[in-house]
Amino acid sequence: MAITNNSNLQSAKTIDDVLDVVKTYINQKQSIDLIKKAYEIALKQHEGQFRKSGEPYVQHPIEVAYILATLNAGPATIAAGLVHDVIEDTKMTPAQMAEILGNDVLSIVDGVTKISKLKYMTADKALATNHQKILLAMSKDIRVVLVKLVDRLHNMRTLQYHNNPDKQYRIAKETLDLYAPLAHRLGMYRLKAELEDLSLKFMSKKEYDEISSAIAMKKSEREDDIALMIDLINKMLASHDVKDYDIKGRIKNIYSIYKKIITKNKTMDDIYDLLALRIIVNSIEDCYRVLGLIHGEWTPLPLRFKDYIAVPKPNLYQSLHTTIVGPNGRIFEIQIRTFDMDAIAEYGIAAHWAYKEGAGYSPEKEQIEITNKLKWYKDLSTYVEMTNDNDKDPLDNIIEDIFDANVYVFTPRGDVIDLPAGSMPLDFAYRIHSRIGETTVGAIVNGKIVPLSYKLKTGDVVDIKTSKNSAGPTKEWLKNAKTSHAKHKIKAFVNKQKRDETIERGRVEFERYAKNVNYDVKQLDDKKVKELFGRNNISTIEELYYEMGKMNYTAQSVFNRLTGVTSNLMADEIALMQYSEENAIKKKASRPRVNNYGVVIDGLEQAHLKLANCCQPIYGDRIYGYISKGYGIVIHRDGCPNLNKDDENRYINVSWDKEFKGRVFDTTLKISAIDKRNLVAEIINSINTNQVTITSVTSTKSKSGECITKVKLQVSNIEDLNHVIVSIGKISEIYNIERVFK
Repeated sequence: MAITNNSNLQSAKTIDDVLDVVKTYINQKQSIDLIKKAYEIALKQHEGQFRKSGEPYVQHPIEVAYILATLNAGPATIAAGLVHDVIEDTKMTPAQMAEILGNDVLSIVDGVTKISKLKYMTADKALATNHQKILLAMSKDIRVVLVKLVDRLHNMRTLQYHNNPDKQYRIAKETLDLYAPLAHRLGMYRLKAELEDLSLKFMSKKEYDEISSAIAMKKSEREDDIALMIDLINKMLASHDVKDYDIKGRIKNIYSIYKKIITKNKTMDDIYDLLALRIIVNSIEDCYRVLGLIHGEWTPLPLRFKDYIAVPKPNLYQSLHTTIVGPNGRIFEIQIRTFDMDAIAEYGIAAHWAYKEGAGYSPEKEQIEITNKLKWYKDLSTYVEMTNDNDKDPLDNIIEDIFDANVYVFTPRGDVIDLPAGSMPLDFAYRIHSRIGETTVGAIVNGKIVPLSYKLKTGDVVDIKTSKNSAGPTKEWLKNAKTSHAKHKIKAFVNKQKRDETIERGRVEFERYAKNVNYDVKQLDDKKVKELFGRNNISTIEELYYEMGKMNYTAQSVFNRLTGVTSNLMADEIALMQYSEENAIKKKASRPRVNNYGVVIDGLEQAHLKLANCCQPIYGDRIYGYISKGYGIVIHRDGCPNLNKDDENRYINVSWDKEFKGRVFDTTLKISAIDKRNLVAEIINSINTNQVTITSVTSTKSKSGECITKVKLQVSNIEDLNHVIVSIGKISEIYNIERVFK
């Protein structure tokens, strides 16, 4: 398998060259015939068309097919390479192509055509959109992206024939931003390196020429150094009876040298791995044995050893890397790997998807094989399947994970998860599964409890602690998330929770009103709602309750429309407001005496009442009055588990007096957190910044590092309590705050 550079017109390939390579691994006549038919279509449909170079246009698809053949692509993929521009650039219809070449070839061509129609712009949003569409195509059939990558490679090899420098720059920039990263994530090093070098040539020709000249000037010197080192290694391995190995020398590609010079402010002499040797052996055991021999013979540079065999990169790359001081003080990077690892290092996943002729082959089987081997690709495929079609940006949440990943962490089972730099435990949790993220209550990294603000590092083993009783994400979680995927999920949860609470508030209000006017809520259904409120863009009961919960409609106005009392909702609302104002004036003139709790009970001025100890209602809570046996009227907070809902006859209407002031109410908060030094003191200090009084604090700690703190407070109203909760919630170690029901 080899990607051959054929930018020179004198070395232009023919269909016979393509078939010669194909026949080294494909023998079935029907597969060969498929490729020949595709060539005949390309030849006929592109007749009379020419490229900027002056060549017949058909030369381009032939070159694409040849490169695909060198990658041992399947017959359908090579055929698609031959006709990949036919649907877009000629009069042939998809139906005609499918009739001759089959639906499998057409499907690949259709995917390539859609990618080709992307309008590239340098703006980040436009680039992200292009990434999305390519990833969507890839998630369905990775062969689409393989053909497109090879198509772009040949176009870059002939980019000099575009006389417009601006267009050359745009195409090169697109290649560097979009296609080179894709090749990298597929592990196709050679293709990636050539795309990068060609892009640099047209984007920064001066720097490209300078580096190229510097390499050429010392070429013979470096070749002598490499030859000497190879000779010394051969002698050393022979003396230790190491057999069946190969040694290759290489010089780093131009773009990677350019990146190091620019980003790290280095010179050519500062780049250690300009001189590199690759030792290829038969087994993993031989890899480590040869590493030991190398280190025994030459001094390794500290902090320059990397073991990608034990911990492979997500694109399947495996190798041992070490940097040593060789003869004459020359610095060499040594890579040690097996022959299989070398094939993957050069050609990435293409080394795995190489066409395997036989009855067991199918495009679906090939796709499954790739999915099983590339963890990030499996994540992509799963995510696309789970994404809601209504999402505006369905892949924004995983793009940065795929293109910018450079932190590699482990699950407790040893699976590698790749994340962008700066990612935190919540990013990890949401990458595993949304449900894991939503129920996260803590994180353990390398056996130690860490705050959710902890920045993950390569090599960390991350264990997410979850709880079914978790209150779930809050806005504060967004501070502890880096990836847009995690942030998207957190925002979605918070918004849904708010919506659900609003719907429930509207439902309770309407059902309470309906009970007072003897209206059976079972009469209400989606059909009736749509009929009466459809013109207001309300078509379901849920949407109606949501609008009521937002206080856009009162229970009375909804009831009036349902029962036909008035056909003018706005007039009804105005009348209701006027009625309320008139009553307020009357009540102010003869205001009932208010009890010590600030609770108003319709029709009773001197009722015997008390606040329930079980739920500790405070001014501003949604409350219920309950006529108890022996205790008078007990005021409970909404949601109190001690409310006897089966005895509804004992409920009476109660409310808070709007002008009541001068009393404090007892309440208790339970605060769950990952323990840290001075945590309780930090909680107390945070509370003391608010207008409340602390009456007691108790705290318990578990062996697992969890801290549960209960704080009893005296507050004036629900608003003051909410301020306290917001203040405490800013402490990153805290993952849950709740009011206690005794």
